[in-house]
Amino acid sequence: MSSPHRSLSKDDKDTRERFSRKMSMQEYELIHEEQEDESCLRKYRKRCMQDMHQRLSFGPRYGYLYELQNGEQFLEVIEKERKTVMVIVHIYEDGIKGCEALNNSLTCLAAEYSTMRFCKIKASNTGAGDRFSTDVLPTLLVYKAGELLSNFISVTEHFSEEFFAVDVESFLHEYGLLPEKEIPALGNGNTDDQDIE
Repeated sequence: MSSPHRSLSKDDKDTRERFSRKMSMQEYELIHEEQEDESCLRKYRKRCMQDMHQRLSFGPRYGYLYELQNGEQFLEVIEKERKTVMVIVHIYEDGIKGCEALNNSLTCLAAEYSTMRFCKIKASNTGAGDRFSTDVLPTLLVYKAGELLSNFISVTEHFSEEFFAVDVESFLHEYGLLPEKEIPALGNGNTDDQDIE
């Protein structure tokens, strides 16, 4: 029969000593290497996700509002752009109410919708300046595959006196002229701020 105060066997003593002793340097390095391996694996996964996102983001990236200098450039942008790329052209003139605010709004939208091409051109530089009197400015023209999809004359009449990029974005969404918002970039490769698994 066993007694409640049995003496520890040699195996029990060895086990107890093994658990109560300090970790050797070699064991510490092994554990630390495993943590580094996990960190490297997270970085690798993140890089793979970024590469995959890049490959799935078909087509060119723009990201800013292009200034067209003349009618020739205007036609070239419309006719030679990829068939999948939507082109929004703002026809404006300095000093016309709403033109500057629309340029600022389109600059913001161009950064957000970088797969679309946003352009602006002064009416006097189009070669058809007589068609764009101050009564019809600012005008937004929307093209895809060389075809005019929408033509918004005096577009700022659709907005309140003071409008912003979100107002223009809502307006374009209402007409189905903006894609769904893009997936945000996965960061700069720093794994401290997020974990991808």
